[in-house]
Amino acid sequence: MAVYSVKQKYLTDNYAVVVLVTNADPLEVGQSVTIAGVDATFNGTYTVAALPEYYFIGVDEEGFFLYDIERPIANQVLYAKTADNVNIVAASGTLTTTPVCTWITATQIEDWLGIGTATAADTAFLTQCAAASNNFCYSRRREAGYKNESLTTVPNEAVKLGSIMYGGALYRQRGGVQDFASFDGLGTGNSFGLSPMIKQLLGVDRPAVA
Repeated sequence: MAVYSVKQKYLTDNYAVVVLVTNADPLEVGQSVTIAGVDATFNGTYTVAALPEYYFIGVDEEGFFLYDIERPIANQVLYAKTADNVNIVAASGTLTTTPVCTWITATQIEDWLGIGTATAADTAFLTQCAAASNNFCYSRRREAGYKNESLTTVPNEAVKLGSIMYGGALYRQRGGVQDFASFDGLGTGNSFGLSPMIKQLLGVDRPAVA
């Protein structure tokens, strides 16, 4: 979850805009955001319609957004809101979003594992592995310096394969955790860290290249 401070607000042609203090990276069009502490008109949960770089001046007859290119404004978030127009004014409050990465799916992990048709229990766990892999791989790449990457479109095929492989590794570790003592002297499966191949595919074993 990420929380950003609001410093300005305005509303034109049934579209509201909040201006943030800082860049809301990695916020994207289509993501859900929650506005709080601004006022009754602007507060609520909405879907991001645009991230304008210029002052929003309305919508044309065909529904396209119009901007004043002589008036750049950074860190804007635009969303649909049916209400009276509001001139741009100072504001306070917050914008909260929970980024969700969807680079790979459970089906892709299942295919890579070659386990055929999964049972209901396996499908649920594969879905959990896919979600965990997406979150982990996206976060590791950001830590390595890859900024402004899409949450919904995987950067390239290498990263895609690395994410699938990591998800498969998570699936294979089920029942193989060694963080507790085994019973009756029986051994447990080995637990491994991030493999060099996955690191290479994800590009996290070296700094990001401009």
